[in-house]
This record gives sequence, structure tokens and C-alpha cells, in this order.
Amino acid sequence: MFRRFAGPALCAIAIAISGAASAGDFSKANYIAVGRQTLVPYGWADFCNRYQGECNGKPLPAMDLALTPKTQKILDKINAQVNAQIKSVADADHWGVVDQWDYPSDGKGDCEDFVLFKRRLLMEEGFPRQALLVTVVKDEQGDGHAVLTVKTDRGEFVLDNLHNEIKPWTKTPYKYVKRQSQTDPNVWIDIGEPPAQRIVSR
Repeated sequence: MFRRFAGPALCAIAIAISGAASAGDFSKANYIAVGRQTLVPYGWADFCNRYQGECNGKPLPAMDLALTPKTQKILDKINAQVNAQIKSVADADHWGVVDQWDYPSDGKGDCEDFVLFKRRLLMEEGFPRQALLVTVVKDEQGDGHAVLTVKTDRGEFVLDNLHNEIKPWTKTPYKYVKRQSQTDPNVWIDIGEPPAQRIVSR
């Protein structure tokens, strides 16, 4: 059992998936094309205000995760087990507000809460913060959703509460909107269309 911690507009809701970790699709991926600095999501700013120790670290040089059989296994395990452990609940039903990012300390949360929990657990495993990027997307219905993008030396992969299988970002059905900068999690940057060739993002 993982330890629990005491936090986009709408979030896609799904029933949490249970069972053993499924093998992710770690075939070589490309890199997300990013643009200019953009507005920080309200949910992240509010989260940082409530959990100041989580967000006041100094900017760091960009660093990608070395994708090895060991790190792949850890990614698969944490993605699947958090998906099984946390019950997916909309913020309006959970907190009585439209949008609140938090750690799912009571075993419930929406997509951003899954992302924050996975990010925290992976950092505790020694994964570099700079490679674990909270990312805002739009799903197939055009609703807001959040995923954790992991930037590796073999491309970028997505951890999602809607699926146990980790996939290259280009194999997901989402439109990518914005995400954290690699160097500073409090700086957010626009995301463009899928690139035709490798574009290294920072």
C-alpha cells in the first residue's frame, strides 16, 4: 500500500482500474513541441498556496529520466496501483468546488489528484522532478483532463488515471494544451501539435 498525503476546468471521470500492473508501451516515442510561457492553471496556483513546501524549490537544469527495465517497472507499478487505490470522484462531489488540486489523502480524487500523487511517489523513488510534468489536455469529448507526462531519454510517455497502460504521448487520444516547464514547475508552457520530428522541450 502506498502512503497517502494530506490536493483544468472539468475532469474526465472513470472507474478506478484494479489489478496487477500492465506492461506499458515503451516503444520509442518522440518529444512534445512546446511554445511560449502561458498562464499557470488556477488549480496548481491554489495547490501551491496550500502546500507551499511542494512548490517553492529553486529552478533546476532540465533532466530526462533514463528509461531502463527498472524504471519502466516502477512506472508501470505506480501508475496501475494508484489507479486501483484511488476512487475517481469529481471535485464538485468531493470538495464542493469546481476545481481543486490536492493529494487524495482520503482515497478519493479526480485526474489532477491522481497526477500529483503519482508525481510525489515517483520523486520518492528518486525520479528527477524535471522529468515528471503535470500536463493539461482535452479528451475526445473536448473536456479538460490532466495526465503526468514523463520525459525520458527515449521520448515522452503518459501516465493516465483512465488507463493502466503507459503509452507514448502520440498514442493517446488527447489534444495537449499546456504543461509545466522542465526547469521550473511553477512556469507553464503551451503545447503545439504533434511534431513531425524530434523536438527537445525544456
